Amino acid sequence: MLGIHDYWLFVTAGILLNLTPGQDTIYIAGRSIAEGRKAGIASALGVGTGGLVHVITATLGLSAVIATSALAFAVVKWAGVAYLVYLGVRLLMSRADSSSQALSARADAWGSTAYRRGILTNVLNPKVALFFLAFLPHFVDSSSTHRALSFMILGGTFVFTGTIWSLVIAVVSARASEGIRRSKYAGNLMRRITGGIFVGLGIKLALERTR
Repeated sequence: MLGIHDYWLFVTAGILLNLTPGQDTIYIAGRSIAEGRKAGIASALGVGTGGLVHVITATLGLSAVIATSALAFAVVKWAGVAYLVYLGVRLLMSRADSSSQALSARADAWGSTAYRRGILTNVLNPKVALFFLAFLPHFVDSSSTHRALSFMILGGTFVFTGTIWSLVIAVVSARASEGIRRSKYAGNLMRRITGGIFVGLGIKLALERTR
């Protein structure tokens, strides 16, 4: 099929990989717990869009630049570190308002920004770029004349299944923490914890070896 072989093996492997907790999973769950279902769903869709950006860059060969250039890898990596730490500090310094009107207003505001933040969080993770560059070619026939299309189909499949799982995480996490967010004290505590997790993710990314 358009130069793709073992497609269903790819789908199975992709689903298993998506089920494995990682930075995106923690980010989406953290957003959902701290800010509610709308922000969590928007974050999940943003992360999915970021995944599509990586698929396109892998198809165009731009991911190969990150894989072979230490400088390019470092630039993307440290941009990602800075962004995660920024998000974490913002949460650590913010305070929750438990009134229903404030909760509704925040949900609208977070829904409009969480999507963009989800995109940036994913796009600024160079490990994702390297993953697509390393994983997708195993399922594409090297002699195929449709390799670019094959990359897009495989990458789109992976992102689609991953987004479905991310949406499940967002909804479940938001529902489980709904009562906590309505308590001003518990809401503030949860936002501090989530902010600390984001800062920790940034530090983890900073400490990872570039090769």
